[in-house]
Amino acid sequence: MFKKILVANRGEVAVRILRACKELGIATVAVYSQVDRTAPFALYADEAHYIGPSLARHSYLHAERILDVAKRTGAEAIHPGYGFLAENADFARACEAAGIRFIGPRSDSIAAMGSKVNARRLMEHAGVPVVPGSDAITDGAHARREARRLGYPVILKASAGGGGIGMRVVEDEAALDAALRRAQSIAHSTFGEPTVYLEKCLRHPRHIEFQIIADDSRHAVHLGERECSIQRRHQKLLEESPSPVMTPQLREEMGAAALRAATAVDYVNAGTIEFIYAQNQYYFLEMNTRLQVEHPVTECTTGIDLVKEQIRIAAGERLALRQEEITPVGWAIECRINAEDPTAGFAPAPGRITAYRAPEGIGVRVDSGVRRGCRITPFYDPLIAKLITWGRDREEAIQRAGRALSEFVIRGTVTNISFLKAVIDNEDFRAGNYSTSFIEEHPSLFRETQKRRCFPQQPSRGARQAPEIRR
Repeated sequence: MFKKILVANRGEVAVRILRACKELGIATVAVYSQVDRTAPFALYADEAHYIGPSLARHSYLHAERILDVAKRTGAEAIHPGYGFLAENADFARACEAAGIRFIGPRSDSIAAMGSKVNARRLMEHAGVPVVPGSDAITDGAHARREARRLGYPVILKASAGGGGIGMRVVEDEAALDAALRRAQSIAHSTFGEPTVYLEKCLRHPRHIEFQIIADDSRHAVHLGERECSIQRRHQKLLEESPSPVMTPQLREEMGAAALRAATAVDYVNAGTIEFIYAQNQYYFLEMNTRLQVEHPVTECTTGIDLVKEQIRIAAGERLALRQEEITPVGWAIECRINAEDPTAGFAPAPGRITAYRAPEGIGVRVDSGVRRGCRITPFYDPLIAKLITWGRDREEAIQRAGRALSEFVIRGTVTNISFLKAVIDNEDFRAGNYSTSFIEEHPSLFRETQKRRCFPQQPSRGARQAPEIRR
């Protein structure tokens, strides 16, 4: 087992990894930018080192500085968390060259799945269904031919992309050329790679992903599915496990496809195979070669600590899990608490947190990287915390999520808590009747959010009132 690990990340995921290391008896090193000098994760680690200004490209994306800190501190391994350098094949390769273990897949596996066009080819060869689509688009004429073949609507996607960045839905040929130029521009500016491709746009799909984990001996298992269809701008807001539409037969089939996908790239460590599910058919979407933001719902239903498993596998231990032994229990829901304004197009809302109180109680877990006095800055993702609730069934998990959201107190910045409460209370959501278009199809969610802000919740009927004080 490692004696010291460097965590190349910040916020709640850094705290999550540091806690797992502490439980395993491993010393920890944090790296921080100027704005994170006194952040909870930097104070929690055994030692913390400054790596640059607040802009990510000068700090958390500066691979050379992070590797230098690892060498100077004697860290034997680096855990990248998610985001920043987590899916950067060059960084993983640099760690390998420096003799520092990258806690994640091999650099070749990251590179293979980093190109969505290449990943589609690999999956087809492995017998995993893929959404009808194209190879890399070369020019406008090529795009028009492929779009006509697939049939409108189509989606333009960045080959090197992720998180829905740069995706453009094109309804007809008249809009294709402009959408292509825009998609290529965003892909180039965000990922440094302008390559885009086309996929058939499936109406009202569900986004279902499977957590897999594998060791160096090619022993791999899946830990069941997560439903991730509640999204805004193609980015997830709420996840649950299991999926409301899953059956034992479908789970077995999709789980087997996920393992075939992982085997196709000789995958080691934790990863996620994402699928689109529509009209009773599932299709490979992409592979996330890292820990996922929503991993806690899988931990809650399986009792398996994914971060500890990642560390053990990176240290060379064999995976002790067997597929037949993995039996998820109950239901879990994760709500992402963001500093953003849903009524203003989910615009980020930087600010200093003047009050912070997380909910508690049975079946409630909060993964957070902030406390009172922390500043939510415009430099990074506006995620404040993740609220995870567990119940014996979906109804109980939903009830606990609603109760816990009502208890969450965050002051000093606008958050999406009221919006998440509106989602939880929605009849279609409670019935499990939703798709990735849920938010666009329910404008009432925004009216409910506005109402909850203007009219604070009144005491329920029959609630005990404070006695009048007579003087």
